[in-house]
Amino acid sequence: MWDFDISRTLGIMMKTMPFIALRMAIYFGITLAYMVAIGAGSGVGYGVGHIGSDPAAFALGGGIAGFALVSLVLYWAREYILYIVKAGHIAVMVELIDNRPLPAGKGQIAHAREVVTARFGEATALFALDQLIKGAIAAVTGLIGGVAHLLPIPGLDGIARLVNGVIRMSLTYVDEIVLGYNIRTGSTNPWESSRQGVVLYAQNAKVMVRNAVWLTLIMWALSFAIFLILLAPAGALVYAMPGAASGWGFVVALVFAWALKAALLEPFAIAALMSVYFNVIENQRPDPVWDGRLMNASGKFRDLAGQAMAHVPVRSYRSGDTGPATV
Repeated sequence: MWDFDISRTLGIMMKTMPFIALRMAIYFGITLAYMVAIGAGSGVGYGVGHIGSDPAAFALGGGIAGFALVSLVLYWAREYILYIVKAGHIAVMVELIDNRPLPAGKGQIAHAREVVTARFGEATALFALDQLIKGAIAAVTGLIGGVAHLLPIPGLDGIARLVNGVIRMSLTYVDEIVLGYNIRTGSTNPWESSRQGVVLYAQNAKVMVRNAVWLTLIMWALSFAIFLILLAPAGALVYAMPGAASGWGFVVALVFAWALKAALLEPFAIAALMSVYFNVIENQRPDPVWDGRLMNASGKFRDLAGQAMAHVPVRSYRSGDTGPATV
């Protein structure tokens, strides 16, 4: 079935409670912002609608406008969330997976920020690197032959397409895994170590995709269960909203479920997949054959390689380092 240890992964999560709490604060803050924006937009729309003949329609339009406004703000905040929350959490999980003690007398979040800042510099640079990793990973599914190569199902094209879709969705957290590899190596060139991390993922794609698909299915099931549980209380929260806004209970429950998934389920999936990845690549080197395949198949991978060649090395931080870091 899968190769990750659920109990050990839960243990790693418990040891990163400062980051779990930070994630919950941020993502539930986002949920609250959605609710306030939807409620305020609906109220304003409902009031304006009384000037015309259809207050309910104006209330719906106001709720949509509020939802869109918060979504726009969230879009612009994505670099900060990646830099402070996701990369920082990954930095701490990497050390715990490798059984390295965290520095004494320093909080996890402060320590992680030092690691991420020394490793990647500014948030914009990390975001640009993350986008190239995502683009390069997108080529992996095609190169491994999709489901026909992983799970042969002769004659069942419809099922094969469905499973291929699940496989593509299961690649969601690969960029975080490669960032974890990047932090773990302590190299002076994050572009080069990311290129190597993508190649190592590709040459072990069968094992990684199998585990990622299992985790994706588990997370879908848990997210759907959370959504169903939250549907009734979310509906009660928006019951007092005017007119058509009462129909936003479904949307609010969906956003609450997303917040719980982002705060709790995502770090579990990342920790599990990183553990599998670090184990499977042990004593391996990037395969030049796979490197060449990715160079031919992905423009983003070529951009990653180009950035690696152009990078001017700087000293990188890694807990316990006493000498210069290397790729």
